[in-house]
Amino acid sequence: MSEPTPVVVAVDGSEASTTAVIWAARAAALRGRPLHIVTVVHIPAFYYSEPYLAQSFHEEMKATARDRLAGAAELARQAVDEQNGHGPVEIVTEQLEGKVAQTLVARAEHADRLVVGSRGLGEVKGLLAGSVSTAVASHSAAPVVVVRGRTLDGAPPAEGPVVVGVDGSVSCRDAVEVAFEEAAARNTTLVAVNVWSDVSVQPSLGAVPEDPHWSRIQTGEEIVLAERLAGYQERYPDVVVERVVERDRPVRVLSELAERAQLLVVGSRGRGGFKGLLLGSTSNALIQTADCPVVVVRSKETED
Repeated sequence: MSEPTPVVVAVDGSEASTTAVIWAARAAALRGRPLHIVTVVHIPAFYYSEPYLAQSFHEEMKATARDRLAGAAELARQAVDEQNGHGPVEIVTEQLEGKVAQTLVARAEHADRLVVGSRGLGEVKGLLAGSVSTAVASHSAAPVVVVRGRTLDGAPPAEGPVVVGVDGSVSCRDAVEVAFEEAAARNTTLVAVNVWSDVSVQPSLGAVPEDPHWSRIQTGEEIVLAERLAGYQERYPDVVVERVVERDRPVRVLSELAERAQLLVVGSRGRGGFKGLLLGSTSNALIQTADCPVVVVRSKETED
């Protein structure tokens, strides 16, 4: 029997990555998986113009990375100990070298989840989601968890439903599966949301919910949601599912639900995304602004 793939969390010494470690440790305990804590040492190319300077900087960075990993491992052990009713978690630390985003994407090929903070040490002040978190969410083979939003005593939310955005896209199917897994592990409700909009039935144009065209679209979107959920409720009979179908902007509805959720799950690109676009406008907006951790799931299949 093969070993379970680990939850991998990246640390860089920032406050955001500290919160990410707590989330990842809890997730590993809930799902019975090992936890691998990684940090990436990257030496900028210009340092190599002075070999002695580069070597000195390299050794200093490696020493800092060792301390960073040790601190993160201790924090993870504390977080696991607080998870009542769950067994011990194997915690492994890894010091990697290379460009940060590329190295993490490569590491994600053998991960169950890749967990990152919303913004690292090197990011521009005021930037809500950093370049690394955006890059790994765009390219990672494993679901990427961007830990962001509200905290309680420095920890991410551990109560509330799991919310999943549902539409007719390919990546949505994989997002639904991840959402059911997370809701089952957390013993919480799953809120499945399908949000549609159509300019021809906007209230400003005189359309109302009783309008036949509006009603047809609403019914069609309810069918889309039912089709996407089909089969999963049989596989996860203990998960209570709430269905939400609304005419609005997806980001607005999902953001509002995130305010009371412990986790928000979205596909990397919805049905309205441009072909070849790795991260859609909805998923990109939510990893910038949502008030809870966001899981971005890339499809295992090729989009049409």
